[in-house]
Amino acid sequence: MVRYSEGHKAETRRRIVESAGRRLKSDGIDGSGVAVLMKDAGLTNGAFYAHFASKEALVAEVIGSELRTQLAAYDQIPPGRPGIEVMVRRYLSVEHRDAVDLGCPSAALIDEIVRGGPAVRVAYDDGLTALVEAMASRLEGESELHGESLRLQVMSAYALMIGTMQMARSLVDDTRSREVLARGIDNVLALLT
Repeated sequence: MVRYSEGHKAETRRRIVESAGRRLKSDGIDGSGVAVLMKDAGLTNGAFYAHFASKEALVAEVIGSELRTQLAAYDQIPPGRPGIEVMVRRYLSVEHRDAVDLGCPSAALIDEIVRGGPAVRVAYDDGLTALVEAMASRLEGESELHGESLRLQVMSAYALMIGTMQMARSLVDDTRSREVLARGIDNVLALLT
């Protein structure tokens, strides 16, 4: 029997989480079985339980990882209101609309996260809280709202972004979809200014 180093095991786990993130966002949680997720990572079905106790444990880790990646991308954006505008415009872009597997897990999976188990919902809640905090901190001192009122306003704006992206993705007519995205940008920015 071949024994692998802890570094190899950690790298394999990272590869599973990364490839599962793309697959879950493109096919959904219920539409992605363990066998497919492991095949995407270049591993056998049997290797799954060496890394995760259940599919729910994998989904929870994927959700947390995806939201941390999204949060890390925000660190590259200018501070204050200009950064918020960049965030909103990137989120509600045609590029994000067309890249479901590379985009936000909220817009791709929120309906399944709601029905997920406790670990999935906790991972989402923690990640969402961090995203809202990051956005609210950019507006602190530039808004009439402060503290919890500001965080709730940001969360409402984020919910509007998620719903706008889902609606834009669902429309067959590209022109109408683009119009929904453009109006969504205006609405979110109005809500945050």
